Amino acid sequence: MKKDTVVILNFGGQYSQLIARRIRESNVYCEILPYNTGLNNILEKEPKGIIFTGGPASILDEKAPKCDPAIFDTGIPILGICYGMQFMAVALGGTVGKASQREYGKVEIALETNNELFYSINHETNCWMSHTFNVDQLPSGFEVIARTKNCPVAAMADKKKKLYAVQFHPEVVHTPRGIEMLHNFLFRICGCQADWKMCSFVESTIESIKNRVGNKKVLCGLSGGVDSSVAAALVNRAVGEQLTCIFVDHGLMRKNEGDEVEAFFSGYFHCNFIRVNARERFLKRLAGITDPEQKRKIVGEEFIRVFEEEAKKIGKVDFLVQGTIYPDVIESGSGDASLIKSHHNVGGLPDYIDFQEIIEPLRDLFKDEVRKAGLELGLPEHLVWRQPFPGPGLSVRIIGEITEERLELLRETDFILRDEIAQAGLEKTLDQYFTVLTDMRSVGVMGDERTYDYTVAIRAVTTTDFMTADWARIPLEVLGRISNRIVNEVKHVNRVVYDITSKPPATIEWE
Repeated sequence: MKKDTVVILNFGGQYSQLIARRIRESNVYCEILPYNTGLNNILEKEPKGIIFTGGPASILDEKAPKCDPAIFDTGIPILGICYGMQFMAVALGGTVGKASQREYGKVEIALETNNELFYSINHETNCWMSHTFNVDQLPSGFEVIARTKNCPVAAMADKKKKLYAVQFHPEVVHTPRGIEMLHNFLFRICGCQADWKMCSFVESTIESIKNRVGNKKVLCGLSGGVDSSVAAALVNRAVGEQLTCIFVDHGLMRKNEGDEVEAFFSGYFHCNFIRVNARERFLKRLAGITDPEQKRKIVGEEFIRVFEEEAKKIGKVDFLVQGTIYPDVIESGSGDASLIKSHHNVGGLPDYIDFQEIIEPLRDLFKDEVRKAGLELGLPEHLVWRQPFPGPGLSVRIIGEITEERLELLRETDFILRDEIAQAGLEKTLDQYFTVLTDMRSVGVMGDERTYDYTVAIRAVTTTDFMTADWARIPLEVLGRISNRIVNEVKHVNRVVYDITSKPPATIEWE
């Protein structure tokens, strides 16, 4: 039975995948396509609805992104968001101009609730705005269905043609009734059925991998983290012993982690498991490197080279599996989106890879969806809820040069942090937490003697999607115990600081 589908046309906004996540949370299947996807390709998917995303461009620019205007004649319900609203207005004969006063952040909005999009929502609520342009003149057949103090057309609709558009962002948590608006679009306007669940994703992905691989060999780079573990489990379920998992111990892992990974994976999967001790090789390549982008690219390239060498030992290998997830992709820059940082398995790949194809089964999933997939596959909870760990490992949690001595120092501080968080019962309340070895030294006093040692930073965040995050409010007494243990148990650390910056403007990792 064919599942209901919503197509999201991406005009370059960094909230595009967040929109997709909201749709999937509603148990409706969706696909994100570039804004310039051909109309026939869109119609082949038989979408029940279409969503235009926001984007960084101005619709008034000569090269502003636009889709085929014939899409408005298909009879398929459409919801335009932010830039998507402005494109809809201009494409259908309306006009857009610079706002008399731009709006950014939380704004009070008045809704006309006699329409399906705002069904059962209070007349007055809040929304999240981010715009300098707005609709000046409505297209024929449209009416205003929402206003703010500075935006006379905050939402518009042609109810007869089921065309709706909002200037604000209903997908973000800062629009309190935004999820209800999206639900109204999905179920009241598009008539979707909530028939897509994680079990469906797992089943279809396994079947797709099985058909794609056939009887060929597959190699998986296994880091032991959540993403690569779930990716390996998916592929293993599809192709069994055709899969070889290679765990590259690059010497950049947390305390005892290499042995833990080997102990678990060598006995869990019905596949070949190989552990490669490449510590000296990685440290030699990273010697003297301080730029974080260089670190990421070096680790990414060295990973691939190790895979190639191991693959040659086991014979012809046709596919390489990677645990890429969507936040990796969007932060590495894609289309009109800006580069935030390169990820070792996305933007950090070398130009030449000695494999026929790459399989990235989790590329369109957020971290919480990856965990759901892992549980669906039967992976143990302690593995599924393992702390997220960057591909380049501790190399990007050390500011400045990477040395064995600095790695050991960081491992010990990180172990203390995780131990105290566990003892305090805070593991499930924090989404990510770790220590960072800064390159700053400062004066201290220990045993009546002057010290001049490192400052260690603690980073802990709460988040729902890893695209945005807030710093975690760890109880002061817990922070006190962590700090006390670190300065007393770890040599060459005399100061501990706590990072209280959200994302944005910061990223979760320091590098």
